[in-house]
Amino acid sequence: MKTWLSGLPRDKADILLLLLAAAMVLAPHALHLPPWLSAAAAAPLLWRAIITVRGRRQPQLAMLAPLALLGIAGVYASYGTLLGRDPGVAMLVLLLALKSLEMHGRRDIFVFVFLSFFLLLANFFHAQGILSAAWMLATVIVLLSALLSAQYGTLQPRLAQRLGLLGRMLALAIPLSAMMFLAMPRPDGALWGAPHEGAQARTGLSDSMQAGAIASLALSGESVFTARFSTPIPPQDQLYWRGVVLGDFDGATWTRRGAGRAPASDSRIDITLEGQPSQYEVTLQASGQRRIFALDLPRSIERLPGNPYVVSSALEVLTAQVLTSTVRYRASSQTRYRLQASLTLAQQQPWLALPAGSNPRSVAWARALRGRGAQMLAPADAIAAVFEHFHRGPFRYTLQPPLLGKHGVDDFLFTTQAGFCEHYAGSFVVLMRAMGIPARVVTGYQGGARNNDGVSLSVRQSDAHAWSEVWLAGRGWVRVDPTSAVAPLRTERNLDAALPAAPSPLTAWRALAGLDGGAHGAVAAWRQQWQQAEHAWSNWVLDTTPQRQRAMLDSLQNLPATTLAIACAVLALLSAVAGALVCWRQARQGDPLDALYAQFCRQQARRGYSRAPHEGPHGYAARLAAGKATPEAHAAITQFLAIYAAMKYGNANPDEQLRARRSLRRLLTQCR
Repeated sequence: MKTWLSGLPRDKADILLLLLAAAMVLAPHALHLPPWLSAAAAAPLLWRAIITVRGRRQPQLAMLAPLALLGIAGVYASYGTLLGRDPGVAMLVLLLALKSLEMHGRRDIFVFVFLSFFLLLANFFHAQGILSAAWMLATVIVLLSALLSAQYGTLQPRLAQRLGLLGRMLALAIPLSAMMFLAMPRPDGALWGAPHEGAQARTGLSDSMQAGAIASLALSGESVFTARFSTPIPPQDQLYWRGVVLGDFDGATWTRRGAGRAPASDSRIDITLEGQPSQYEVTLQASGQRRIFALDLPRSIERLPGNPYVVSSALEVLTAQVLTSTVRYRASSQTRYRLQASLTLAQQQPWLALPAGSNPRSVAWARALRGRGAQMLAPADAIAAVFEHFHRGPFRYTLQPPLLGKHGVDDFLFTTQAGFCEHYAGSFVVLMRAMGIPARVVTGYQGGARNNDGVSLSVRQSDAHAWSEVWLAGRGWVRVDPTSAVAPLRTERNLDAALPAAPSPLTAWRALAGLDGGAHGAVAAWRQQWQQAEHAWSNWVLDTTPQRQRAMLDSLQNLPATTLAIACAVLALLSAVAGALVCWRQARQGDPLDALYAQFCRQQARRGYSRAPHEGPHGYAARLAAGKATPEAHAAITQFLAIYAAMKYGNANPDEQLRARRSLRRLLTQCR
């Protein structure tokens, strides 16, 4: 393979390098483009590579124009428009791929490279992590190498030398970039996180819940957010991260009250807080949704720059714009509280509604269980009775519950008796409402894996959970988790601890990956280290807000004058040393042509023919011609000195000088 590549003409090798750079640019986009468009972008690049290697003619414009129109039609069919962020990126991908078949001169190569840089920046719309940054840096190096190749003539340095030159260029650019990163003003909000009209929820919880909705997230190891506490982390069974409150039920699906309408902020929410607050900072990954999470019950949440949020009366927190990039906010929560302890009968009614004729067996059983008149159970006793029923009955906690029929709660409570957290939470709320006790479903995340630093934890999609809230007079909304009656380890430890052990490849893989919550996972420690690295990257690089930037610069202003003077002196000294090293290296290297001549003179001196100080190359050549040497060595010596004199005292262009130096190096081995 290496021999085949080295045998290619220089212009063909340069085109292949350019196509490699384009493939590296387009590769990350393939994760977000329709499959047909990824294939359509790869085909022209492969086509141009084959044309280049085999020396075939490029296709005519009459062939490319229909392909371009067909691609535009496909983009419109996939996105429903040609305007907007995602359709625009798709059009640019198509344009870059077809441009590879239409490159003829240096100007076309420059256009191709600059378009590649533009598409490379568009990758920031989708990913901004460490791996993405490393891939993009490697792509920049290859792109710059291809651009540098286009600047040379037919004679140019080897690829390793060009890459070395690019490395030195980047080394000079990095300090300037760091200074601009620290000192240049930046806008509020994420530069690459602007919402677009095509934004859709991609992952995580939704505004509705039905059987199996949360179980589908349980096997996902995708990170949702990281919480870093400045106070002690609460116990595991108190780590309920509030997300969505579901109050409307149609017999099969739970939805938010008034779903489809913006939640109205209630400035008069009756809350009594007890105990010490928990202070923490959340780094929430992009989800394509408008929901942010806080530990139940949020006391305060820092405002997001450029994306205000609204709080509903059920303490759901929704932002004005979808979250298309990682956000970070500080929050304070209380795990002990009383929420809306006084509700009127009218305010209780929405949390008592049940669809007429739905789940009749469950409704009848609940009403009979609570009783009537003087025999009616108090709300707390009714809750305890349902918990006892779950605990003593043959109920199972499983990720693979049987399918339910039209009356799903009836089927679950009296037939299958096997379900996940949404089954237990949903059926519990139905039973409470049938007993005349206001109740609702809350979905969010429960628990989280504690990181090695001891002050932060990581919450993943596998921590998704559903629980219930019931309203009790004088106490308000009280969290009740019916899953704990069947699988108490779910809230005390994590999901895998609660699920029954079943030897299978899936179970073994989850244990190996460290999803079982123990310390035996082969990659659990590595995963935690990587999460901490990603958190630091997000904290110090991606989420450096104008406020943090100003605070950092203000801290520099507050440094003592002596410290600032020492820092400036150290920087000046380092700059002087760096400049001196550059000058010393240039002086040591000198003119490459003179270095070759000096090496030739030392070689001849070892043969007994030292050059006299007054001798020029022609006089030296005449004296060496009379010396003892083989005819081949005499010819090489004469040619060497003739080339040196022509380059030293002539007017050769850079290509000729480079070619001459190569010839001189070759002749040196023949002059012995």
